Amino acid sequence: MRILRRLPIPGLLLMLSGWVSPADETESISRANVLLITVDTLRPDALGWVAGLNETPALDQLAGEGFRFPAAVSPAPLTLPAHASILTGLEPRRHGARDNGQLLGGGVITLAEVLAEHGYTTAAVVSGFPLDAMFGLDRGFSNYDDALPLVRGTWGDRPARAVTEAALDWLGDLGTDTPFFLWVHYYDPHDPYDPPAEFRRSGPRGAYHGEVAALDAAVAELRRGLTRLGRARNLLTVFCADHGEALGEHDEETHGFFVYDSTILVPLVFHGPTLIRPGRSILPVRLIDVAPTVVELLGIPPLAGIDGTSLTPTLRGRRQKVPPALAETLQPWLGYGWAPLAAVRTGGWKLVDAPRPELFDLRRDPGEVENLAAGQPDRVSELRRSLDGLRAGEAVAAGPEIDPSTLDALRALGYAVSAVGAAPPPDLADPKHRLPTKHRLDAAERSLTTGDAGTALMGFRAVLESEPENRYALLRSAAASDALGRPADGIPPLERLVMLDPSHAEAWYRLAEARSRTGRTVAAVAAWREVVRLQPRRAVAWSNLGAMLIESGRPDAAVDALSEAVRLDPADPELVRNLCEVRLGAARAAFAADRAEAALTLVAAAAAACPDLRPQIAADPHLGNLVP
Repeated sequence: MRILRRLPIPGLLLMLSGWVSPADETESISRANVLLITVDTLRPDALGWVAGLNETPALDQLAGEGFRFPAAVSPAPLTLPAHASILTGLEPRRHGARDNGQLLGGGVITLAEVLAEHGYTTAAVVSGFPLDAMFGLDRGFSNYDDALPLVRGTWGDRPARAVTEAALDWLGDLGTDTPFFLWVHYYDPHDPYDPPAEFRRSGPRGAYHGEVAALDAAVAELRRGLTRLGRARNLLTVFCADHGEALGEHDEETHGFFVYDSTILVPLVFHGPTLIRPGRSILPVRLIDVAPTVVELLGIPPLAGIDGTSLTPTLRGRRQKVPPALAETLQPWLGYGWAPLAAVRTGGWKLVDAPRPELFDLRRDPGEVENLAAGQPDRVSELRRSLDGLRAGEAVAAGPEIDPSTLDALRALGYAVSAVGAAPPPDLADPKHRLPTKHRLDAAERSLTTGDAGTALMGFRAVLESEPENRYALLRSAAASDALGRPADGIPPLERLVMLDPSHAEAWYRLAEARSRTGRTVAAVAAWREVVRLQPRRAVAWSNLGAMLIESGRPDAAVDALSEAVRLDPADPELVRNLCEVRLGAARAAFAADRAEAALTLVAAAAAACPDLRPQIAADPHLGNLVP
């Protein structure tokens, strides 16, 4: 057996503009179909209806026919946390998925689960690895399509056109009398920006705007398909982005590192021609308000214990106050070992809580250029109290606790293990003061991506000389060593990283892989066990655990591990093949131990799942007579 491929890893009331006439408040959208369209990494100003800088006719039409919010607030500039908040109405600290790669917390209820309980058939078509089913957002969906292309051994994203085709295929197979909730997620325009030729644009943001234009065309086709299938009537459509993209503002190229408005402001539209009257509001509503709004519009009882609030009063033309908007990113802490960031937006003001706090008057300074914190300590204190109130209470854990055997194994290696989910220590570096280091890491990452692993390794190691506990440099220096054919060199930095962050699933994965490839079987088994504990739905990790259990002489345990891998991903032929082979190994061990009945069961299962192995079984002197 072989180790399989690596998986890559609000504010006080603002004045409304474009008031709509009050709708009939008794009007119900009960039993309306629901279409949720989310777009990764979409700045509001990339849409024609917001800024007029890019041609997006389909989305302009959708917004013009619906009620539009050009400046909604995302709770986090990261894909998984933001989408989890859209689907739960909870802040990231309360649903547990606070960074990409983490897991939705146990007991958290999703919008799909609620609608399924009320008779809706539910489906999702997602297009990026951060939303893979194993991270938990598939709860409540009867069909969760997360099929992604494999590009150079890692998961790529699914193009917008292919996403639309998959969504319409599902709808085409659905009975017209069945109410549905369909979530369609487009990964475009995520970095790297490479739009199809017919959508290329000129200018410094041409590639980015081109990807937005390609997305717009895919949405146009989706809407045409809905009409063609007779599903456009009685349809509630919600359109939003998960977060924005910095595009160089505040010296940030993409997103996830800071919580400036360039990455946390998003467009939000509610559309239903016979249900919602067109309108526009500049209220800083929040993505956590999506789920409660949908539920109220459908006439379903309100969701209990959530952070969001229904926007139905605004949609019906009434004045509405929205609570302060909270945004956070743990990426500086989890990814680099620097201070995490949080921000609160309220009454036209914004406070960024950092080692050096930042205060902005958004009405006079929407670009967040002038930091007023030093001159307005009373306002800083007021906003910090508001922020502390929003962050009060116990946070939901993203994953299970470390089991005792894992703690023992770590301590045997000399690690002083800290608790998973422990609060960051004080006196961490301010991320904005570490931008030169981040740029060096970004340059090294670009070298690694383009195949120059030697230059990349030198760059990562240069950072480690000044910051020996920089988590990103530890992780990616190991990747560079692996790319150079020296996986053993990556083991020490990975062991250091899992000591610093025992819940870092990707570090455990790479460590398990490096140990497996260098013949450290017992240590590899321990690492693979930690991977599947942290990410219990990662099928390939279960398969690799099974491979190492075979190597360590534990065939029965290997069968259990491979069986779980196939249960998680029964369509993967590599996983099925590995299970067949491990069953034959276990059968030989059972035969040698005079357990003929167990050997027969194992051989029969292997032959049934992999008929091409029958000649090999027949030629085996011990197993050949066990299967007809």
